[in-house]
This record gives sequence, C-alpha cells and structure tokens, in this order.
Amino acid sequence: MHQNYGALAEFRLIYLREAHAVDGDSPPRAAGAPCVEDPVTLEERTALAQRFAHESDLAAIPLLVDGMDDAAGIAYAAAPDRLYLIGAAGRVLWKSGKGPAGFDPAGLEAAIRTALGL
Repeated sequence: MHQNYGALAEFRLIYLREAHAVDGDSPPRAAGAPCVEDPVTLEERTALAQRFAHESDLAAIPLLVDGMDDAAGIAYAAAPDRLYLIGAAGRVLWKSGKGPAGFDPAGLEAAIRTALGL
C-alpha cells in the first residue's frame, strides 16, 4: 500500500510496547520467534523498533516510537496491533479490529481508496 498510495497519503508505523518480550506477560510461543527483553528506556525501545523495521522490510515507511508511558498504544487501543486511517483533519476515518484476527490490510486499502476518491 505504501508503494501504491505513498504519493497520495502519508504512512507511519508506530512501534508500541513489545507484545511478546521474553520477560513480559505474553512471551513468544512460536518456534523461531524473536527473543527480546522488554525495553526499559526509550533508547532501547527505539533500537528495537528500528531493528524490527529493518528486518521486516518496512524501513521505507517513517517510524515513530511510542513513549515509555505507552500513550499512543493506550489512546488508540492498539495492542497488539491495529491499522488506522486518519484523515487530514486528524479524525479517525477507519480502524481495523485488534490483531492478529482483526488485522485487515484489505479493509485499510478499501478505506484509503474511498478517502482518496479512487
């Protein structure tokens, strides 16, 4: 979507609290899942976010990192993951359900196309 609509819409990734830290409430369950500790400083969270973006091939999308107070994650009820389309006036135009089951890229693309009049 970033490649298809990036000239018409701004895309941002917001890295939130680590959902599956080995020392967290929900450690990784899948074999081969990344093994990371929950960051305790913004610098650690930022480094982990940058590593994630690079390893996920998402480095082309601007990356924001939620503060250690988790304000963005709380405000947008974003854990463990969620997609949002926010209009130019700052209002939420569309949001997916909570991931992983509610993660809906096709729904986001349809909402983008509607918002852009495509």
